Amino acid sequence: MKTILKYLPVLLFVGVVSCKKVENKVTFEGGNTPQLTATTTAVRLEAGEEANLAIKFSWTNPDYKFNTGISSQNVSYKLEIDTVGSNFTNSKRYVATISNDLSRTFTVADLNGIFGNTLQLQLDPRRSYNFEARVTSSINNVVQLVSNKVTFTARPFPPPPKVPTPFGNELFIVGGATPGGWNNPVPEPAQKMTRLSSTKYEIIVNLSSDFYLLLPQNGSWSNKYAVANKTLPGLGNGGDFGYNLNDDIPAPSVPGTYKLTFDFQLGKFTAVKQ
Repeated sequence: MKTILKYLPVLLFVGVVSCKKVENKVTFEGGNTPQLTATTTAVRLEAGEEANLAIKFSWTNPDYKFNTGISSQNVSYKLEIDTVGSNFTNSKRYVATISNDLSRTFTVADLNGIFGNTLQLQLDPRRSYNFEARVTSSINNVVQLVSNKVTFTARPFPPPPKVPTPFGNELFIVGGATPGGWNNPVPEPAQKMTRLSSTKYEIIVNLSSDFYLLLPQNGSWSNKYAVANKTLPGLGNGGDFGYNLNDDIPAPSVPGTYKLTFDFQLGKFTAVKQ
């Protein structure tokens, strides 16, 4: 028994070395660039047809190959849509991540909303735009293969605003940052905003370093336009707003006279010092 125990560590060492020798290293051997196609090159976008099919993109499986064979891992796809000439460098381009599926379908409402609210195109008056799309495949965000580009045209129309517009076409600013404070009703016309269009309002007002809200009805606290999180860095200079959200809107950190512009189409506002 002592003899067996004496040689046991040696045998175990030999066994470990043997295991290491038979390890197989998995290496990438290639794949096929996805081939992207679309159902049309001229998309029809018309109000009243929002539920109709606008366009469907389809692409082939890249068939990633390793030395162990064709991969069975999940493949992710990044579908991008941008205006022709931007070469997919536009920060506002549409990007969607898709797992496993080899197609993506867009209704008229889907695609028109992307053009108006994501790409932020100028849709009034309507004009024809040239768009392009591509797909990038990857496994675990590596081994990326980029497809061919497909191009198409479309004439987008203004989609429903991201934020509901004031029901009476009037808008008032109230709050500790304003000259009138939190008194409601507010002084008119000093704190009544100017309606620039059906979806855009503006006012030039003196602001202190405090908070404010927008009211669709002077003298009523029933409804308001506010922000979701007033602590977001830089929000005093602009950002996202919405209808009946929880937090007051912060004024810019430096007191002064500002032009406030609220765009209901995009759900964005800006504060520019005058």
